[in-house]
Amino acid sequence: MAEFAAEVYQNEFLSEGATDVHAIVTVTCTGAGSAGSAGGGAGGVAEIIMVDTSGSMSGRNIEAAKHAAQVAVDQILDGTWFAIVGGSHVANRAFPYPNARMAMVQMEPGARAEAKRAISMLTPGGGTAMSTWLRLADQLFATVPQATQRHAILLTDGKNESEPRANLSAAVRDVTGHFQCDARGVGSRWQVDELREISTALLGTVDLIADPAEIAADFEKLMRASMARGVASADLRVWAPQGAQVLFVRQVAPTVEDLTNRRAEVNPLTGAYPTGSWGDESRDYHVAVRVGSKPVGSEQLAARVQLAVNGEVVSSGLVKAKWSDDESLTTRINPEVAHYTGQTELAAAIQEGLAAKAAGDEATATVKLGRAVQLAQQTGNDEATSRLRKVVDIDNEEQGTVRLKRNTSTLDEMALDTASTKTTRVRR
Repeated sequence: MAEFAAEVYQNEFLSEGATDVHAIVTVTCTGAGSAGSAGGGAGGVAEIIMVDTSGSMSGRNIEAAKHAAQVAVDQILDGTWFAIVGGSHVANRAFPYPNARMAMVQMEPGARAEAKRAISMLTPGGGTAMSTWLRLADQLFATVPQATQRHAILLTDGKNESEPRANLSAAVRDVTGHFQCDARGVGSRWQVDELREISTALLGTVDLIADPAEIAADFEKLMRASMARGVASADLRVWAPQGAQVLFVRQVAPTVEDLTNRRAEVNPLTGAYPTGSWGDESRDYHVAVRVGSKPVGSEQLAARVQLAVNGEVVSSGLVKAKWSDDESLTTRINPEVAHYTGQTELAAAIQEGLAAKAAGDEATATVKLGRAVQLAQQTGNDEATSRLRKVVDIDNEEQGTVRLKRNTSTLDEMALDTASTKTTRVRR
């Protein structure tokens, strides 16, 4: 049975007149088991693999994608509902076959073999309209209401060129909360912001696969991870006292994801923020609350942060506020809060810098990417520094003095962009 634990890291001391309380809450899950193990078996789990079959996938990409989809099918546990979607400017159900009575079927040896045969027959042609892929996946998932844990993988190699961006955004909004989705782009012709919009809303990840030969390993890893999530879904609940304001709630590890606008009211003082499914893992959340200022010597509970599964609270942590006139206490910077504040700013600086570079605004790009170099150094994010070095020449890491490189690789810029939200953990 899954067990959750919560730990709170903060400097609870505030100076006279101060109102903002920040805390990092680490939630750890152990004993999650495999998908469906919490109740109802694998029949409570559903998987969809969406493969780009547009004309641009012709050749090496489509062959690698088909192999990857077959590898992913091999990882799906028996009893799991599943389907395969081929996506171009329209979406088609490749398996179960279009003339099949069931829109999704449960995995068993015969279905596995037949699904792999159906995947082998995928052929490229047409344009790209990812809204149709997402909407078809949503319709398929809706046919198995008993499956409360729903996950999809989406692979593309190109831009969403066959429809207005508004169509994609509308589809993302309409399916949000219905299933989780990991999005992957192969090669250099797709747009990071399009796939990030999908993965962020659908509580998944986005990443670049530079070489088609690497798709299979990535798909295998994604499906293994999905099958290892024994907790179908959980909500992070934040209670704040009457008159207080929750400024933001962010996941800050293993990736930065702003959950603030995903709040659902539990009661007038408590909001719930979706976290998706869980395996054996730890995640860090940055919670900021504004409370009314109190006289020196006063104490109060600023927030209660809980994780709830199926409406039942399974872990809880307290965020406190104490007002003091002792500067040695009030000026102490909590290392966890400082670290993740820097990591969040780092992600924004990278994305804004690359956007400015793409728009031809070299001055802004230099400032933003310089700040990113500085933050990466301060937070010990060596991977970010390594990726930044492929886009800028670094004169001084501590001061963030950089020069934009000429003729940088598109793949290097995309790798920096997709990895921008990946954070390093605090060394405790």
